[in-house]
Amino acid sequence: MNGALSEDRAAAPRPRLRTTANALTGLRLISAPVAALAVHRGASLLALALFALAVATDLLDGKLARRHGEASPLGGLFDHATDASFVSLGLLAYAMSGVVPLLLPLLVAAAFLQYVLDSRALRGRTLRGSVLGRWNGVAYYVLLGIPVVRDGVGLGWPPNALVRSLGWALVATTLLSMALRARLWPAARRS
Repeated sequence: MNGALSEDRAAAPRPRLRTTANALTGLRLISAPVAALAVHRGASLLALALFALAVATDLLDGKLARRHGEASPLGGLFDHATDASFVSLGLLAYAMSGVVPLLLPLLVAAAFLQYVLDSRALRGRTLRGSVLGRWNGVAYYVLLGIPVVRDGVGLGWPPNALVRSLGWALVATTLLSMALRARLWPAARRS
């Protein structure tokens, strides 16, 4: 029986790693630390350009993968890990200057790790999202984008106090999402 299982695994097609979609995702991943450094050093135009690149590649990579029949659990994991890295590093750069709570980028990373482990994505399974987790993921990008765009185009609004308050709201929804996922984890592991 063990031999049959090995043959089945060997016969299953492996997802291609060299795809246009993965190249776009990789470009976003490479730009993440550069964007965070730009935020930290006050290079607002560079931060804005890299943020725009991140949003564009995030919108395109999945569409391209599906259009070319190259979507896979590995590609989905790479995309989500890159998103988590980009927003975590960007939010960390803003947290270092007090614009957002330091707890937020740490929770983003922890929530992503929980998401991967709960989904068993490291075993090749598709990521299992939640409605709240999906909205939080969008909100992380939006929250990061608010000061990036504000500073990049030279606006005086919204003030850091409002951005920080929104950050605390995301801390609360992230903790709620993690608690809900943890509560459902035993049932998910059995299925």
